[in-house]
Amino acid sequence: MGGAVGRWRRPMGGGGGAVGRLEMAAARGDAEEAAAGGESVPSVPVAPGRAQVFATVVDTFLEKLVAAGSYQRFANCYCCFYKLQPEMTRSIYDQFISQLQTSIKEEIQEVKDEGNLEPLFNSLDKIVEEAKNREEPAWRPSGIPEEDICSAMVPYLLKHRAYLQKILKEKEEENRKVAESVLAGRDRIAELQQLIQARKHAWQLFSNLPPPSSEGGSPGTAV
Repeated sequence: MGGAVGRWRRPMGGGGGAVGRLEMAAARGDAEEAAAGGESVPSVPVAPGRAQVFATVVDTFLEKLVAAGSYQRFANCYCCFYKLQPEMTRSIYDQFISQLQTSIKEEIQEVKDEGNLEPLFNSLDKIVEEAKNREEPAWRPSGIPEEDICSAMVPYLLKHRAYLQKILKEKEEENRKVAESVLAGRDRIAELQQLIQARKHAWQLFSNLPPPSSEGGSPGTAV
């Protein structure tokens, strides 16, 4: 995989031409549809997604690879064998090119699967599309790492501090309510204790009273 990937990395710079061809094809397709329908609607070219651009770049690279490794060059490298078996040389060349293209496509697909590139491309397209409606300027690095880190981290830290302050206020309010409830419970307990003591004291006074005495004797008793 390393050799094939190493060979196809450099031509990837031709992606600009591939994107241009995609936009021209989209615009031409819109113009053809408008002409077929008899409508003079101005065509608005739609920018292709990054996944489509990536696939187009890969296809463009394979085309350039086949053009660079033409059959004539292949035959010149094996001129002796070509003179003896030209048809066999052509067959070998076709098989070689076919297997090379298949191998490169499989390796690129493995890279896409391992890196989860397809969802990432779609997510990036969505982020870029949403960013078009933003009015504030986009963040750009200043070139000074300390300032860049501060500018990137300070908003997050401030937001996190505000969140913590909100949580702290909520906990303080909960603690205040709990403290008020505890104090109210203590006051109630003190009132009950006072009531108990008052009733206990009253019961003790009632218990210490002398029993009632009889002033007159029973009838028929001698004095």
